This record gives sequence, C-alpha cells and structure tokens, in this order.
Amino acid sequence: MADGSSSAIARRQFFPVRVRFKSNDATDAYRLRRFGPIMEQCIILAGGGHAHLAVLSDWAEKPFPHTTRWLVTSSRHTTYSGMLPGWMAGIYRAEDLTIDLKPIAEKAGARLVIADVIGIDPDNKFITLSSGETMAFDLLSLAVGGESNVSNLAALGDRLLPVRPVGDFVERWSTFIADFDPGSTDQVVIVGGGAAGVELALGAAAFNHRMSNTVRVSIAASRDGFLSGHTPRARKRVLKELNARHINVHLARAAGTENGLLLSDGTLLAADLVIAATGSRAPRWLARSGLACNASGFVNVGADMQSTSHPWIFAAGDIVNRVDRHLDRSGVHAVKSGPVLAANLRAAVDGSKPLSYCSRHRTLYLLALGNRRAIGTWGSFVATGLWVWRMKDWIDRRFVRQYAKMGKS
Repeated sequence: MADGSSSAIARRQFFPVRVRFKSNDATDAYRLRRFGPIMEQCIILAGGGHAHLAVLSDWAEKPFPHTTRWLVTSSRHTTYSGMLPGWMAGIYRAEDLTIDLKPIAEKAGARLVIADVIGIDPDNKFITLSSGETMAFDLLSLAVGGESNVSNLAALGDRLLPVRPVGDFVERWSTFIADFDPGSTDQVVIVGGGAAGVELALGAAAFNHRMSNTVRVSIAASRDGFLSGHTPRARKRVLKELNARHINVHLARAAGTENGLLLSDGTLLAADLVIAATGSRAPRWLARSGLACNASGFVNVGADMQSTSHPWIFAAGDIVNRVDRHLDRSGVHAVKSGPVLAANLRAAVDGSKPLSYCSRHRTLYLLALGNRRAIGTWGSFVATGLWVWRMKDWIDRRFVRQYAKMGKS
C-alpha cells in the first residue's frame, strides 16, 4: 500500500467485494423486478501505461454504472516514451512528457493504488501486490508493461542503464548528465537496433553535441535486428544520419563483461554507460500465473484482447501475444488498442458485442533524429526533414496534453 499500512482494516479496503446496487432510475428498477438485485462489478486496471489512459478517459467521459473501479500502478506518474529521445536531446523538459495519473483516476471515478503487481490467481480472481496486499476483482485488465531483457548484460553492473522502467531511466540519465565531466571522453553504447535504440542513440548524440563532442556514441545490434520491419530504403536513410553524427554501428550481438561489451565478432567495446534498448520480456510471474501464455511468457489474447483461457481477464501492450495474427510490440499498438480495450470492458459488464483490434496494414513510423528533424516511413514512402519532426512533435504533444487537460478539468 502507498501509506505502508498493513492493518486488517486496510486489507479489507484493498479486497473489493460485490455489493447490492439500488437506483431510482426506471430502467434499473425494471431490472431489479425482472432479474433481481444488481451486483456491482469490480474492475481493476493493472498498469498505468498508454492503453489504460484510454480506458480512464472513457470512464471519465461516460457513466459506468454498477461498477467499482481501481487503478493499480507502480508510480503516480507515467512517462510518454515517444518523447524520451527528444528529452535526452534537450528539446523537451521532463514535465513535457510526464502525465500525472492521480487526477485522471479521480476524474474516471477510479481509486488509485501505488504498488507493483507481482502475482495473479486467475481462477480465484485476485492479484497480489508488492505491498503484500491482495485485491479481488470481477474483471481485470493487465497492461503492466514488459521488462528490459538484460540477462546478457548483467555483468556490466552500475554501467548498465535499462530503458525500462522509463521513470528509472529518466532519473538515472539525469544523474549522468549532472555528474558529467566535459573534460572526459565517455563511451556511451546503446544495445539494441530497433527504432527505440536508434532514437536513443541520436538523442545521446545531440547531448554529446551540447557537451562539445566529448562523448562517443555507438550502437550494438544484431544484423537481423537492426530496424527490422523497416524497408531497406529507410534503413539506408537512418544509417546515413547515424554516420553524419559519428555514431558507430556494430552489427553484432553484445554481451556484458567487467571490461565492457564483448561483441559476437570478437571486438571488445569499451563502455562507460550502456543503454539497454533490447526489447522487452514478459514479467516472470505471468508465466507462473496459470494464464494461457506462449513459450516466452506473453499472455495469449485474441482480437478482443481477452485472455484465451480466462475471459474475465484482458491484456494489452507489451505483455500480449496475439494468437490470431502477428503484432509487433510497439507503443503505437498500445495507444491504438486503448479505445477497443475500453469498449470491451464495458461489453463484458453490459453483455454487448465486443470489438476487435485490427491494426492497419501499413503503419506510419516517425523516427526522431534529435535535431528537430525526423524520418517518416509509410510503406515504401520515406521522407526526412523538419516538417516530419513537426508532425511527430504535434502528435506527441497532443497525446500528453489531452490527458493533462483531462486531469485539470
């Protein structure tokens, strides 16, 4: 619990139960006569990320009768990851990409609990929190986010900086900047060649430019993992930008050692700081939970975002495995799937037909270059320039602003 209490009263508070609901509304009165007492459904949102922001917005905009609602998240604030490289580059302030969940939860009629989810009993319908408390539910939505897969880099010790959780990354990068000695020559290596890794490298290079070019920035990524899913033309354009910023790209797998990064081609790469943008893995407790998961521990869901084994549980974001089609683990899908998730939670309560989340055949990718320019790709179309960055900047700022405005209204 946020206040550290472990009393029996507090335990009852965090173990929601169904209660009888009475209303003067004529429709509800009819339902009471026809079907008997209406029971409140307890809905828990586990995780405060992009998908659940859309659910909270839905709850704030439209009444959701016969429900009690909870938001369980590890922090009161969530950071919009799409603006993180721009913050590293000095374009954004930390507050520009930070969303306060407390007023949003209040607007949505949801009670906020600050804790990590560390376990779930899907059959008996309760979750276990890092505080030691348990919470019962009728419906559960899991969007707790994945964990950085840093098992091959653990030997680096304090030199390792995982991107997840994003809040911890912001704090530690801020410390790195504060302690940075402009007279030194630090080696910063980003491990991971996805869009996030490339953007972080360009953000670090922009910081390097402000620090009189005393930081050496490199990327280490497997050959097949460098911007996989992007067209050869887009990769060629990105490599040109990286070369112009003197960012060395090592197309090899990396393992952490006490002396730096050992690459699969035999190169030993010195590193004062290693940013791990290696993709995410599912929290280990999910595979032990009894929920249907794939071999890697990601929750199996269908197009309706319901668990294939426990239909009273939904999941979204980085922790899901779509059984009906391949879907990249991307923040784009977490954002786009949020309204569908909100609609299907309502459908689970009122018995209406659920929706399906179907991504577009083509996805617009906007990759920030750290200098108020960006690369945009749409299928085979690739464009670079200030106007692309302005479009990305407008989209990102609008996303954060709509939730900031919601919490203040």
